[in-house]
Amino acid sequence: MTHPIDTEAVATDSRPRRQKSSKKTARNVLLGFAAAVVIIGLVCGAYIYNLAQTFNSGTTKIENAFPDEATRPTKNVTGAMNILVMGKDKNADRSVDTDDSAPTDQRTDTLIWVHIPADRKNVFAVSIMRDTWVNIPGHGEAKINAAMAQGGVALTVQTVESLFQQRIDHVAMVDFEGFKGLTDALGGVEVNIKQGFTPSVLKGKVTFQAGKNMLDGEKALAFVRERKSFPDSDYSRVKNQQLFLKAVISKTISRDTLTNPVKVNNMVDAISPYISVDKDFDAATIGGLALQFKDLREKDTIMFTLPNLGVGTSTDGQSIVLADNAAISEIAAAIGNDQLAAYVTAKGLGS
Repeated sequence: MTHPIDTEAVATDSRPRRQKSSKKTARNVLLGFAAAVVIIGLVCGAYIYNLAQTFNSGTTKIENAFPDEATRPTKNVTGAMNILVMGKDKNADRSVDTDDSAPTDQRTDTLIWVHIPADRKNVFAVSIMRDTWVNIPGHGEAKINAAMAQGGVALTVQTVESLFQQRIDHVAMVDFEGFKGLTDALGGVEVNIKQGFTPSVLKGKVTFQAGKNMLDGEKALAFVRERKSFPDSDYSRVKNQQLFLKAVISKTISRDTLTNPVKVNNMVDAISPYISVDKDFDAATIGGLALQFKDLREKDTIMFTLPNLGVGTSTDGQSIVLADNAAISEIAAAIGNDQLAAYVTAKGLGS
């Protein structure tokens, strides 16, 4: 006997099965998505952690980088940051970097005051000529690079703070040899050289032509260290160092670099062994700055040389660079009020 089909019952029976299947599918999709997010988070977290470990373990810590607190200026602006970057020759004894006050047999080849404003829209790098004649606290007048020889990192910081009457937040010392590995890790950097020259270090091996030059690590090291090829010696060398640093910054913050974990890791691994920093200038601090600089572009990095009154001779017969105290006071005030951008624009400074 044939029984009629109850279509309403069939419909009623079938709906719950479809809903159950849909819910299960949706749940699986959500679980899969959640798992993917967790995995990506763990991978990224492990990657960032490894980078931090590489930097923190690779760098040398300067245990007492700063002078006695009683000798230091106070800070006026919250959020702004001042970093003293010192460059040294590769042949110097690296162990002295961690000594806060002991005299050494080395001098700083490069001194750069880096100012980061509170709004994080720019980075300013002010190069200080190493032969600038200044007062070194407790030692009298001398070339500014003699502070390292007379009292180590802490006296160098005290000397520069006294010159600007502004407080330094962090200290970093970089061995020039590190530029070699960093440049190679980036796959080379391109610089647009205004004045061609043959470096004395690689004489017969390479000549830098006026115009665009691609530098590998060895060439980069020769480029930033050369001074004998120029009649104005350190003036041209400082300009070339600024040119090189701009090129490095441009390539470092490029999308091609930042989206390449291998390249980023190689960069950190290559440069870390050649850097000494104060105890608080660790990977967490630098990583925080990197996040704040996510929108920074090459044009936002402004470099210039601290104005001076030219070359002179000290009373004991040394060839020195005469400090322009009026200009230094103006720049110091602009730094202290976090108005360096306005000052640089008004004076037409920067490259």
